[in-house]
Amino acid sequence: MINHRENWLLSALEPDDFALVEPHLEGVELASGQVLYETGATIDRAYFPHDAMVSLVTIMKDGGTVEMAVFGREGVVGFASALTTRVALGRYLVQLPGAASRAPIEKLVEVFDSRPSLRFLFFRYIEGLLAQTFQITACNAVHGVEARCCRWLLTAHDRVARDELPLTHEFLAEMLGVQRPTVSIILRTLQTAGLITQRRGIIVIADREGLEEAACECYGNIRERFSELGFHFPKGGGPGPPTTA
Repeated sequence: MINHRENWLLSALEPDDFALVEPHLEGVELASGQVLYETGATIDRAYFPHDAMVSLVTIMKDGGTVEMAVFGREGVVGFASALTTRVALGRYLVQLPGAASRAPIEKLVEVFDSRPSLRFLFFRYIEGLLAQTFQITACNAVHGVEARCCRWLLTAHDRVARDELPLTHEFLAEMLGVQRPTVSIILRTLQTAGLITQRRGIIVIADREGLEEAACECYGNIRERFSELGFHFPKGGGPGPPTTA
């Protein structure tokens, strides 16, 4: 039986709040490459990842993609849009497979509107999500591909709590907005430096501290902002439950 409290946002709910949400939760498995919502689609369910990671990407007219935000066990996918238009702001794409809980948006909004403590917790998370989005936008504009790649790998490592990341070069290139050969060169460089190892379709984090040194400042800035809001990310172990602010 799935444990909905594997998602740290759900685990931080007060018992009375969780009791109102739990009947509407169902466990699902998210597959790598699965599209939860396309741009402009109506969001009817919110997803609470356990050990999966989802990206919000913008699709350009030439078919290129730009990653704008990531979601893991620290939060919820799709709920921020539900507070306004319920229209997907971009493509919600499963980057790393795993389990999740999901619930109908209308039921979550009912609880959100009636429970101040739940509302405060979700707003704290949404503030962190916005800060992350702004930082990623700046990162994509000013930092080199290798530093951004290290930031991405560390972000994934934090959220899925395992060293082996099922990632292809093509998939990572799509998230970084570069060509596959560029990613292949960068990953070979990181492997030569002993920071990662590679198998077919798998990237293994071998030296986390070395990756942190090679990453841009954006990784640390995002972690710090979430921490200030009470969401703590033990390194490589997935984020811890939010603390009371």
